Amino acid sequence: MSETAVAPRGNAVIAVLAAAGIVVALMQTLVVPIIPQLPGLLHTSAANASWTITATLLAGAVATPVLGRLGDMYGKRRMLLLSLVVLVAGSVVCAVSSALAPIVVGRALQGCAAGVIPLGISIMRDELPAERLGSAMALMSSSLGVGGALGLPAAAAIAEHADWHVLFWVSAGLGAVVLALVLALVPESARRSGGRFDLVGAVGLSAALVCLLLAVSKGSDWGWTGATTLGLLAVTVLLLPAWAWWELRTAQPLVDLRVSVRRQVLLTNLASVVVGFSMYAMSLCLPQLLEMPRATGYGLGQSMLMAGLVMGPSGLVMMAVSPFSAKLSAKAGPKVSLLIGGLVIACGYALGIAMMSAAWQLLIVSVVIGTGIAFAYASMPALIMSAVPVTETAAANGLNTLMRSIGTSTSSAVVGVVLSHLTTSYGPYRLPSQDGFRTALALGCGAAVLAVLVTALIPGRKRAAVPLPAQAGAPADAPATRG
Repeated sequence: MSETAVAPRGNAVIAVLAAAGIVVALMQTLVVPIIPQLPGLLHTSAANASWTITATLLAGAVATPVLGRLGDMYGKRRMLLLSLVVLVAGSVVCAVSSALAPIVVGRALQGCAAGVIPLGISIMRDELPAERLGSAMALMSSSLGVGGALGLPAAAAIAEHADWHVLFWVSAGLGAVVLALVLALVPESARRSGGRFDLVGAVGLSAALVCLLLAVSKGSDWGWTGATTLGLLAVTVLLLPAWAWWELRTAQPLVDLRVSVRRQVLLTNLASVVVGFSMYAMSLCLPQLLEMPRATGYGLGQSMLMAGLVMGPSGLVMMAVSPFSAKLSAKAGPKVSLLIGGLVIACGYALGIAMMSAAWQLLIVSVVIGTGIAFAYASMPALIMSAVPVTETAAANGLNTLMRSIGTSTSSAVVGVVLSHLTTSYGPYRLPSQDGFRTALALGCGAAVLAVLVTALIPGRKRAAVPLPAQAGAPADAPATRG
């Protein structure tokens, strides 16, 4: 096929997969604008209403590595389509429900689509020519942040001017459109690993992740020293070594730990955890500062929609910056892009500690942090895929996405504890204090600095090393490299 014929097809694949990633990322912020109203809307307590967030988190953590492995074995496009079908189904369940239980089920189904982003990156690796791959992967990887940032103002606008069920009808419609586009324009890769699915490994990892993330996300409700929280953490500590023992001894593991402990893969995944922490700290702090009453002395008294509009440009910046990160990775190596990303994120949080007295200041802060996140997220797939076999790309990217999710979950728990303990009186209420927000922003800055330190230990490369299926002479099960 000629280059002129390949280019339009490549453009379509990139556009459709990036759109799928953005739609899935929208699910993370879909209910954020209505969180304060959820207890009343669902006729339940605030603690029970929080399961609408927790269910999505847990389902995504379980589904991401499982769908990644199934994609490598049976077809990445097939698993991508399955994920989108489940997302649409979950959205419809939420759209027709007004009770807690079905809403939690629907949100869990939406969370199962979290594997779309690593699956999309792996499809790009199989289908795109070398010169297009770096920028395409960068855009796909950044779609996680782009969708979250753009979803906030969109969801706020809908929540303010329409019935809350419209949020889920819109997400169902978007999911259906992307599903149709994937069916029409994205080809199925012939590159598959085959073999038998590691059911024991999947169950073991899922159980460990559910216990860990339940303890992290619900610890503040149950008490950090409570029997339930400590029991879940203890079970996690017991399950993870047993799961690792099984994975090292089974012929076709869910996660190839021998590959995962390679220095480049391991350190990139550790950096992903702390970058994920930094990304979510911004989402937790800045909207609250914007919406807090001016009478507190530091709140900016903005509406829910205005707060979303202040946060929205960071998503556009992520989309615009990701191609520059790809070019930098191609010239200097993805490690350099990740280092720059961590440094820019740290600078953004440092600005936030000093600049929080006006909406335009927080706009600048969010844009700077968003720029850093774009550089960081765009570089991670190249670092991962240059160190893993071609037949394990979806599983490896799924694990990397999972590490980001663990970082965001930890951020939610830690920042939540800080803001709930450093408070000030406002009439009969206790609200997070200015010192509480500054402490939370300092934690985000510290996490970004830690990401820089971890990244500095990653083996350096002269330029982006991405294994490509077109490379002659490279065996299918070996990580071919460039540079």
